[in-house]
Amino acid sequence: MFITLFIIATVTFMLVNFIPGDPIGAKAKALPESVQQNIRKKYKLDEPIYVRYGYYLYDLVRGDLGESIHYPGRSVNTIIKDQFPASFKLGIQAVLLGLIIGLPLGIIAAFHRSTWVDYTVMFIAIIGISIPSFVLAVLLQLYVGGKFGLPIAGWTGKTHMFSGFKYTVLPTLSLALPGIASNARFMRTAVLDVINQDYVLMAKSKGVPKFTLVWKHIIKNAMIPVVTILGPRIASIITGTIVVEQLFAVPGLGRELVNAIGNRDYTVVMSLTVFFSFLYVLSLLIVDIIYVLIDPRIKLEATNKK
Repeated sequence: MFITLFIIATVTFMLVNFIPGDPIGAKAKALPESVQQNIRKKYKLDEPIYVRYGYYLYDLVRGDLGESIHYPGRSVNTIIKDQFPASFKLGIQAVLLGLIIGLPLGIIAAFHRSTWVDYTVMFIAIIGISIPSFVLAVLLQLYVGGKFGLPIAGWTGKTHMFSGFKYTVLPTLSLALPGIASNARFMRTAVLDVINQDYVLMAKSKGVPKFTLVWKHIIKNAMIPVVTILGPRIASIITGTIVVEQLFAVPGLGRELVNAIGNRDYTVVMSLTVFFSFLYVLSLLIVDIIYVLIDPRIKLEATNKK
């Protein structure tokens, strides 16, 4: 994790600092040259790139993500604290909806293989994977927005976890459809693979009750491939709602990142990129831990190889 984050932080720093142009010159070109020099000195933009890189890594290790260039006095830590709850709320709702709908659809399709039920679920899965979230977001705005009390914008004020639920319904639906589709496909494939295993056939021959057979021997073992994609999906949905947040005017980190890019706010761009990467890498670690909780054989096999 540390090596990966170090590489990401380094590459992000280099890419941002090699972009043509000067964030201070673009923002304060109407100010006197002496004032511009003072601003550059404050953000260490007058230092060589290797010196700035050293300060950058030192601040990251201390947990200090820096101060916005476009909004002086506003730290990136404060931006994350204020804006992340909205992105987190959208992401978690989308992931849960994808699991609640997608997993049962995949199980049903597997147990009704080559029937109209299976074909219907797979058709839904193809549609869900083919339509990008931002396209679905626009369609929901056109045909559902403003109806049933579901607004397409207006989420303002404090962005704590329990505020503005009605403003999250449409963006959550647009983000959840790809998750529903992929969960259904992965779960169907995994269940079909487990059904043909010898231990399932043996359990059937012993007369194991159907509910126990399905839950304990089939679904539980079929969950491992789903867990593999679940961790990265959680991180990617939480941090990858940039376009959807823009379309629905959600006060989240995605919109903050877009604004920072447009304003050449290098500090915010670099820090949010590293923060998003940290969440993604952390999700991979959590997935590895969950593997052992779902199937202890993974730990036993690793121990036996030693």
